[in-house]
Amino acid sequence: MKKILIIDDERDLLETFKDYFQLMNYLVYTADNGLDGLKQIQHQPDIIILDVNMPEMDGFELCAAIREQITCPIVFLSAKVDEESRIQGLTIGGDDYLVKPVSLKELGLRIEAHLRRENRKQITQKIAYFGELMIDYDRKLLQYQKQEIYLTKVEFEIVELMSKHPGRAFSKEDIYQHLWNWDKLGDATIITEHVRRIRKKISKHSSVDFIQTVWGVGYKWIG
Repeated sequence: MKKILIIDDERDLLETFKDYFQLMNYLVYTADNGLDGLKQIQHQPDIIILDVNMPEMDGFELCAAIREQITCPIVFLSAKVDEESRIQGLTIGGDDYLVKPVSLKELGLRIEAHLRRENRKQITQKIAYFGELMIDYDRKLLQYQKQEIYLTKVEFEIVELMSKHPGRAFSKEDIYQHLWNWDKLGDATIITEHVRRIRKKISKHSSVDFIQTVWGVGYKWIG
């Protein structure tokens, strides 16, 4: 089930969107202000619907803060129809910009299109380069300057998960669930040890710490 985060200070509109997307079989998270919206990022949404005109922290400021944590598509909603606002929204990190009032059907179709695009990106991504670090997802191979870095199956799966979503913060529980779907007996803190080993192996070849600790959250891959 895909996860949507909707951030809008119009509570009636927020409830309308929530009801609609729940009927469309999405897992919906909501926030009626920027600060609460930033907290909801911990749910790792697949896409975000973000109102521009909000008090205290507007949508543009919030988008910039969100982009420091995750890379999922962001769709702006705004009553501003001027070209400058559209350009600002798309430049600061948004992927789409719709003017209110918006048709629920059109918004739903836009959401589906962005999610399909994200799925295609993940499916077609077979080899990725991060500087001189190369990851071959088909062959389960990690190389630095063409020298192989030997990882266990679990270690590679952790690298694969995070490197396919650079900048996105994963909790230890997120990673554990991805690996074993909670079927394996044990504690999610085992992820800390796996990450330590991955870092140690990469550090023998590169001074770059590709796995960065996000305090209070978990880890993210930097590109």
